[in-house]
Amino acid sequence: MRHLVSISDLSKEEIVYLLDLADRLKEERRNGIFKEYLKNRSLAMIFELPSTRTRVSFEVAMCEAGGHALYLNWNDLQLGRGEAIKDTARVMSRYVHAVMMRVRRHETVVEFANHSGIPVINGLSNLEHPCQTLADLQTIRERKGLDAVVAWVGDGNNVCNSLVLAASILGFELRVATPEGYEPDKQIVEKALSENTKIKIMHDPVEAVKGADVIYTDVWASMGQESEKKERLRVFKPYQVNSELISNADEDAIVLHCLPAHRGEEITDEVMDGKQSAVFDQAENRLHAQKALLIWLLGVEI
Repeated sequence: MRHLVSISDLSKEEIVYLLDLADRLKEERRNGIFKEYLKNRSLAMIFELPSTRTRVSFEVAMCEAGGHALYLNWNDLQLGRGEAIKDTARVMSRYVHAVMMRVRRHETVVEFANHSGIPVINGLSNLEHPCQTLADLQTIRERKGLDAVVAWVGDGNNVCNSLVLAASILGFELRVATPEGYEPDKQIVEKALSENTKIKIMHDPVEAVKGADVIYTDVWASMGQESEKKERLRVFKPYQVNSELISNADEDAIVLHCLPAHRGEEITDEVMDGKQSAVFDQAENRLHAQKALLIWLLGVEI
């Protein structure tokens, strides 16, 4: 029985296996093939935060694989009235086959997993977003291969943290360009650098994207940072992913964004909708990567 609380819960071999399986499931779906890999299996989806892609992709993944997904809002559960996380974890372990959680505090999903008798998936926390990273890696491998040079431009947030850890596991070159004071988590960076010296933390976005195969950005103010938005708009303005910036990358470079995008802020319309954008392929791959993850975590042999 395994959990996915952090992308670092996976080995290089396991990530490659999941990407291979995700590619296979993607091909099956495009050919109209839907097999009941998860028949009679149930997934509880606990949401403390709102969601579009995470909710829809997990729910559809379970449905297409013959299983069932339950949407559970934090405030509709006894968790919202103060029930201990460990008690909810123990109860859920008696009812369903896996739990996916989208929570404010990373410690919440860690504690839940520690008391759970079934697989627990981190669907987003303030520290990491491993499910997004699996879809990112699937997209990068499809377009550029896993030896691509990846440039992250913007806030060193939870998505960035997971990407840094993924680079440490897989060994690809990652350049992270952020304003001073907005770098990815220090402990995560230190851990990653001990395993991959090709990870670079810098402050110049132009330097970061020079010759890059992939340019990746995200919103400048994430959920819970609304009060900082005015200051963040000022600080991050030089980090906008626009045509001028991507002209410094490889001419065939792709652009990624985990969505939702604030068009005109961290990314321009012309880039988001342009020929180098792989943003919507990346969004689609959330479905395939997570379906693969569910099948693997639930021990289904296919």
